[in-house]
Amino acid sequence: MIIDTHTHLDNQKFIDDVDDVIKRAKEHGVGKFIIPAADPADLPRAIELADKYDEVYFAVGFHPVDIDKYDEKLITCFINHPKCVAVGEIGLDYHWVKEEEKRQKQIEMFHRQIELAKEYNKPIIVHIREATEDSLKVLEEHPEINGVLHCYNAAEQLLKLKDRFYYGIGGVITFKNAKKLINVFPKIPKNRVVIETDAPYLTPHPFRGKRNEPMYTIYVRDKIAELWNMDPKEVEEITTKNAKELFNI
Repeated sequence: MIIDTHTHLDNQKFIDDVDDVIKRAKEHGVGKFIIPAADPADLPRAIELADKYDEVYFAVGFHPVDIDKYDEKLITCFINHPKCVAVGEIGLDYHWVKEEEKRQKQIEMFHRQIELAKEYNKPIIVHIREATEDSLKVLEEHPEINGVLHCYNAAEQLLKLKDRFYYGIGGVITFKNAKKLINVFPKIPKNRVVIETDAPYLTPHPFRGKRNEPMYTIYVRDKIAELWNMDPKEVEEITTKNAKELFNI
């Protein structure tokens, strides 16, 4: 079984066929799905899917680009839902936010949501884009917290966190220009790797340019199997065990 640890099934791009998307994924061996919070407007849809499907779970939190929408009551309202497995995706994104004042607000919101995760005993799903140094500084200030570095960006300094964080590996590892990630990947302990898609984004080769969906985790699995020089089924066993341990599912 494969667990897609990061898939936006609540996204509008799945609004017309999400049931078929889940069915196809299950036919390709995907047994569980985790929907991270990305847009608060989509949260009701994520909860609806989690309530409908035994295999679907969700996380609550505010993406760093949504600092102006932050509403702590929305998090605490759903964090104790039986299918809520994490706080996230949270973190820092300096690609879209250039103003220093807004970046500082992102950092404040990142700290606050980590505190909520600690209070409710949840792992965190971390988004980092062009903000590695500041993200590492924040995470090192919270040595009690664990979680996953979503769409791991191949920054070697983030390997300092390998004793308590997992590394989300998705379609990027199949890209022809993913040399940096492929070079760093062997340094990640096998018991710290989880598979993700970030669907509908970051579709793996050979389907780049098309909508991503959880069934394509098989291409991520196969690339990891190649790099680890092992059977794909062994990759499934390792990464599924890791995901179950992290998210307590």
